Amino acid sequence: MFEPQGTGFFLILIVAFAGLLFWVATAKQAVFRVFAACLAFIPAMVFGIAAVNKYYDYYQSWGAMINDVSGQGTTGFPKYSSGGLDASKHLQQDLNRDTNAAEDAVVGVQFHTTVTGPQTHITRDVYVYLPPQYFQKAYAHYRFPVIELLHGSPGSPSAWVNVLNVIPTFLGLLAAHQAQPAVLVMPDTDGGERYSLQCLNNPGGIQDMTFVAKEVPVEIAHLVPRIQPPGRAWGIAGYSEGGYCAANIALNVPGGYGYAGILSGYFAPVASQVPLGNKPGARPVKVYVFKGNPALAVRNSPQDYVTQMPVGVFPPQFWFAAGSSDRGDVVAAQRFQQLLSIRQVNVPLDIIPGGHTGSVWRNALKPMLIWMTPQLAQQAATANANAASAAKKAAAQKTHPPKPALKPSAKPSAKPSAKPAPRR
Repeated sequence: MFEPQGTGFFLILIVAFAGLLFWVATAKQAVFRVFAACLAFIPAMVFGIAAVNKYYDYYQSWGAMINDVSGQGTTGFPKYSSGGLDASKHLQQDLNRDTNAAEDAVVGVQFHTTVTGPQTHITRDVYVYLPPQYFQKAYAHYRFPVIELLHGSPGSPSAWVNVLNVIPTFLGLLAAHQAQPAVLVMPDTDGGERYSLQCLNNPGGIQDMTFVAKEVPVEIAHLVPRIQPPGRAWGIAGYSEGGYCAANIALNVPGGYGYAGILSGYFAPVASQVPLGNKPGARPVKVYVFKGNPALAVRNSPQDYVTQMPVGVFPPQFWFAAGSSDRGDVVAAQRFQQLLSIRQVNVPLDIIPGGHTGSVWRNALKPMLIWMTPQLAQQAATANANAASAAKKAAAQKTHPPKPALKPSAKPSAKPSAKPAPRR
């Protein structure tokens, strides 16, 4: 009743505001009237924020709000920096030392890391979730598929955990055998909630798509043991701005992912909020990053580019969800679904009760994971079988190396015959 969306909380704000207005009207001294009027702004402002939160059905509890705003909600592991073999060893050591093996095999492990792109030089937070199967003996030699989850704007990667409840949802599906295990990777796509970069490679600035779609997968694959390298055994999904990111990346980096889930996404870029002068930490300004470059604008508009992709390029398989009350989201998804039909048969589209809100995205997670994870598991099984076959072949060649081919002996050169006598 007194949670952020509860009726009791709204009543408290109304009573507080009314009481302060009464004080303004009845106070005899001007200083108290001014003081009460200033205080009245606080419940009025909080009421407005709470109303927006209720409309979008975002924070459902105080704990979720505090964890999301403060960036808490992760385990007590150190904050890892990506860095190849050494970082991977440290992670494995901490998993062995600081966690309970029996508990890990039931609920999995979530941890926090940072990734610095070697090409883009972007440094951002990434949340990683290892499912329970990662710690079970039956999966000791299994290389897991991965789903990269992209948040909306404003937002942060912790929203997947604290707002959309992706981990308990995934655990419930795994326990019911409705989904297959996968590692979840949740990167910061907007630089700490300050910007709205849309995962674009800005021609004059931040190369966000390169960071999100190429550098994060490669660095996480180096950090976390036993996951698949970037490719068809990776999926990508996002909600709102993250849905646009996932759709655009899926078409522009077709070999990087096998499956894409779009939750209330859009399919053409809008104005981005980028740092002034493209310097990290600068105040955000709104710009259309492809102004004056129509070719790039088309390339980064999935609704246009999907009809112009080369015939031999195969994009990932797509899945869509949209809230029934948001006509724009539904029409955009239906239109893109129709355009995709020339490349993918039976493109799924789930229409979920609600609008462009957190409740729709929470409810879309189940069908999306049920659709995506079994197909990722098939890709991982194929990749694992191919790797095992290659390793077996390499071991056999090492044990019984092929005999070197004998060099043909040089034939003795024939003695030159005597010169024939000249004819007369």
